[in-house]
Amino acid sequence: MATTDLLVIINPLSGTLPPDQRESLRAFIAAEADRQAYQAEIVTTAYAGHATELAAQAAQQGIRRVLVVGGDGTINETARALRKTSTALGIVPMGSGNGLARHLGLPMNPQKAVQRALAGKPVLIDSGELNDHPFFCTAGLGFEAYVAHEFAKQPVRGLQTYIKTAYQAFWSYRSAEYTIDEKKAGPLFSLTAANAGQFGNNAWIAPTANIADGKLDLCQLKPFPAHMASVLGWQLFRKSLNRSAYWSGRRLQEASIQSNAPLLAHADGEPLTLAGNSCTIRVLPASLLILM
Repeated sequence: MATTDLLVIINPLSGTLPPDQRESLRAFIAAEADRQAYQAEIVTTAYAGHATELAAQAAQQGIRRVLVVGGDGTINETARALRKTSTALGIVPMGSGNGLARHLGLPMNPQKAVQRALAGKPVLIDSGELNDHPFFCTAGLGFEAYVAHEFAKQPVRGLQTYIKTAYQAFWSYRSAEYTIDEKKAGPLFSLTAANAGQFGNNAWIAPTANIADGKLDLCQLKPFPAHMASVLGWQLFRKSLNRSAYWSGRRLQEASIQSNAPLLAHADGEPLTLAGNSCTIRVLPASLLILM
């Protein structure tokens, strides 16, 4: 019997492809894996956390490549099980934002992404932790976390829903006071720990972030007048937000953060509710192999 050397994890709920196109993609993956001489097993996730279990089993069995077909949440679930292992992660982006894939310059076309992952070479990147929650793209507090929590309540995903949710959230959100490493940072609209440079959809919160430098970019966005929102939004998508007087950032390996309000947070866009009013962020240098 042939030994499996490739595991493909598919989240059937990610993306907006109709069922027939999903089945076509699955058939394409199987055919392409066969063409490149892989003995592949293709598995569909059935519940939250399933991708983590599947990826952990693959690493324990010595499978050297795991491909994940899904959004940033599924990628996070898979990648957390592969940190500090010799199993490399291949990404086929199918989510609303695809922040990690976009930062890495991976194809957005699913078929091309499959071919890249199967033929690619493993490259080490950093990862981060917000308390004990792993992240690979960004984690944050403040407005972006507030939006993540509101977005999770929506029955329909996708970019249009996210934009509508963020617009509505902007008018009800109130900035909180933060202290970073026992130094008052004042009121902040958002506070982002960036491993990669963007949230997704080419919204660059940390335009100069390096995903393999052993550091996180801690980005602070001060409260701003409502009439500046369109300017800051334009800068966010033009990769120039770091030129704004409202933005500041620094690179670090670890930081302790306190707030005067309960901490709503997110890790790679997935909402988190943290116990208490404090948290710690840190980087894990060279902790994940990515197929490039």
